[in-house]
Order: sequence, then structure tokens, then C-alpha cells
Amino acid sequence: MFCRNCGKPVADQAIMCVSCGCPPRNGTNFCHNCGNASAPNAAVCVRCGVALAAPVTAGPKSKLVAGILGILLGCFGVHRFYLGYVGIGIAQVLVTVIGGIITCGLGWAAGWVWGFIEGILILVGSFNKDAQGRPLKE
Repeated sequence: MFCRNCGKPVADQAIMCVSCGCPPRNGTNFCHNCGNASAPNAAVCVRCGVALAAPVTAGPKSKLVAGILGILLGCFGVHRFYLGYVGIGIAQVLVTVIGGIITCGLGWAAGWVWGFIEGILILVGSFNKDAQGRPLKE
């Protein structure tokens, strides 16, 4: 198998290309069967004739789901992870868990309030895009 992003050989079970660091099936520049360069919108490889699969893309995230996750589990950053904001999600977990231990519960309270407020803001429309810039669906 070849990486669809850079065209370098990768193992069939690989989840990341060691040459370019991308998931090997998500690119559109090379054939996954022979490694030949291909047009990004090509349906078939002109060299080997294999069908070129379209890259896997996630659909739009739900505003309602993100808001409810923020209200109920926001102290753990679950709504941020759902929307793709992994860094901020980790920060919320750290504020809640480590801050709660160090401050005897004050960090937990701060994390809960932080998540609750963000959940409300998501539901009223202040946060309306995910980490990739895609609008949230109603």
C-alpha cells in the first residue's frame, strides 16, 4: 500500500505514514495501490486502474450535542474534545482534576463553571464552528 498524501510505501495496517505523518488513506495526491501521482478529484488511477476512494470526512457536529456535553460534562472538556479542540479539552481536564486536588475542590468548581458557561454559549450560538472551521448543525 502507498500513502495517498505523499506516495511513499506504508504497511497495510498503518495508521500514520512515517514519511509525512498523515493518515495514509486520507490524502488525494497518489494512488494507494501503485503510488502513482493522481489528480485530487480522480476517480480511477490512470496507471493501474484501481478505484481511488474519496477521503473520509466527518459530517457536521451537532450544536445541541456539544451544548449538552458542555453543560453536563464540561468540567472534563468533553464538549471541546467532541468539537475537535483537543488542547483546550486537556486544559479543562487539568484544571478540574489537578486544580481540584491542589486547591481542595476549588479547581473542580472552576472547571465545572467553565464547562457550564461554554455549554450555554454553544447553545445560544456564540460558538458556532468546530475546530476545522465547519459550522455546527442545529
